[in-house]
Amino acid sequence: MAKRVDAMDSNFPNLLRPLDLGFTTLKNRALMGSMHTNLEETKDWNRVAEFYATRARGEVALMVTGGIAPNIEGGVFPGAAGLFDSNDVANHKIVTDRVHISGGKIAMQILHAGRYAYGPNCVAPSPIKSPISPFVPTELDATGIEKQIEDIVTTACRARDAGYDGVEIMGSEGYFLNQFLVRHTNKRTDQWGGSYENRMRLPIEIVARVREAVGQDFILIFRLSMIDLVPDGSTHEEVVMLAKEVERAGATIINTGIGWHEARIPTIATSVPRAAFAWVTKKLMGKVSIPIITSNRINTPEVAEEVLEAGCADMVSMARPFLADPNFIKKAMSGNEKKIAPCIACNQACLDHTFSGKISSCLVNPKACFETELVSTKALTKKSVAVIGAGPAGMSAAVEAAERGHQVTLFEKAQAIGGQLNLAKMVPGKEEFWGLVDWFEEMLNSSGVDVRLGKAVTSNDVIGFDEVIVATGVVPRDPKIKGQEKNNVLSYVEVLKGKGNIGQKVAVVGAGGIGFDVSEYLVHETRSDFEQIKIPDWMKEWGVGDPEQTAGGLAESGPRPEEPKRQVTLMQRKKQKLGRNLGKTTGWIHRSALKMKNVQMIGNLNYEEINNQGIIVSDGEVRENPRLVAADTIVICAGQESERSIADDLMKKGKTVHIIGGADVASELDAKRAVDQGVRLAISL
Repeated sequence: MAKRVDAMDSNFPNLLRPLDLGFTTLKNRALMGSMHTNLEETKDWNRVAEFYATRARGEVALMVTGGIAPNIEGGVFPGAAGLFDSNDVANHKIVTDRVHISGGKIAMQILHAGRYAYGPNCVAPSPIKSPISPFVPTELDATGIEKQIEDIVTTACRARDAGYDGVEIMGSEGYFLNQFLVRHTNKRTDQWGGSYENRMRLPIEIVARVREAVGQDFILIFRLSMIDLVPDGSTHEEVVMLAKEVERAGATIINTGIGWHEARIPTIATSVPRAAFAWVTKKLMGKVSIPIITSNRINTPEVAEEVLEAGCADMVSMARPFLADPNFIKKAMSGNEKKIAPCIACNQACLDHTFSGKISSCLVNPKACFETELVSTKALTKKSVAVIGAGPAGMSAAVEAAERGHQVTLFEKAQAIGGQLNLAKMVPGKEEFWGLVDWFEEMLNSSGVDVRLGKAVTSNDVIGFDEVIVATGVVPRDPKIKGQEKNNVLSYVEVLKGKGNIGQKVAVVGAGGIGFDVSEYLVHETRSDFEQIKIPDWMKEWGVGDPEQTAGGLAESGPRPEEPKRQVTLMQRKKQKLGRNLGKTTGWIHRSALKMKNVQMIGNLNYEEINNQGIIVSDGEVRENPRLVAADTIVICAGQESERSIADDLMKKGKTVHIIGGADVASELDAKRAVDQGVRLAISL
């Protein structure tokens, strides 16, 4: 690794500049924002400690844990991690000791979920059910409110006893304190409701009492919702008023929260432009004297530097980028920023896992949260390894194997690496995949993999290698529709590669992830390279306004998307709702985006015949109501089948082969599983 350089001599002088908090100094301006990984719930404290220590060794200035409940009723779900007694304190001390030995600082987030708590004992300012929970919360009386305050203060004191450098009090994202702040959820008429002075009383009281209890030499971050993105949310004037009072009450830092969990506007998915909400934080700059952190979709040191240079904040919060690469800051410091594994904001292994009760990880970096399980060491015996196929599975296996010391040759029949990633990156809203392919190319080069492009491999070419990894991916499944050979029919591969003439009316056959992606591609102007939608255009499309003009930051005009380039009908055989199997936290975004583009979605169909006017379909098992769906072009997105002919040939010749990725299982285009398989296999060689 290149020699470490001084902040002012680096490409990122603002990002790498220390931040003096008076009683302590942060070594740079990078915060690892809070992420609930479900690690604490495993009770494997060595595993938890190693997760955070790995990032501490990567030189991040300050980390914030996932949300820790102050009491049972405040837990996000039954059994959520808390800091309830001396045993919990001792367990958390294992984490903080490991972080400090590793040269890092760590704060614990205190998260009271309020009505978002997924259980019958949830409490809130008013008995208003959340749209993301089936439970109606109990309205707290004065005694109940005092209990919540005392429990939060006690938890902060226990955090200090456990060795944490500070706490973050969660006051955003629609959680408990945020629920008190806005009329949307606070219908009270006592001293805790009504006027804004009353509605903000609870967070101010908590900050003041926590500060009094923990002393002055302890970091106290308040996570403040700067744009709620829900009806009757806070105005900018109220945000400023709260920020000033939070500072006066004793906060060390104010962190930016963006949007409630129930908001119907995406805030961290890959389709959201980079640094899309930094302008919101900038509105608060200069109105308080303590440091302010901005957040959301900041995923490269270049973006972080631009945000800081523009005066949007004093510090940047990057959460999932530290899942993708725990050495993010170390690589930026040493001039190796091209080697930073990029967070593509796909949500597939992080948030989708979190909200499914699984351990979080990262599509790009399967070692995230598995640091004690996926331990990569130098190979004791150096082997010659052939990898066939340079898609995500093959590339991840090749890089990991080469970094362990094996001699790796990667064969790819196409003229470029990337495989199916090269199709994904053409979809509007998935431009981050360009950076992922670039990163793989950088890592293949730096790890010494012998990449041979344009090489259609035969079994004889690789039979002499010690190990053969087959990652030949998938081929489109043949749906066997009568008339599919006609000139008005294209495959999804042809469409995303820009081949063939596409008419104004398009019928898409198959509504899995690929069908949705192809539909997104068809309703937009096509793009030939990385070109994310501009922030003002994205705000207009989703109806994001300025909280100085409209409370909560919802534009009065609502969403105003551009007219679709084409008229698209998306169809599937299954009877279920279209898009049901899309990502748990992103499926609604894809469905909403297509609905805004007037895409028709029809299920429970049979594809009877394609003709020059379109495709004839019928309904249900009895094939009733045959009719023509008029279309100039029919695009087939009817699934995939594994391409493993070379694996079969090698096995016939008695060669042991490893089959990974789509060649192993052709279920959609699952890059998460492909990369995970590649890394795990390479570690085992």
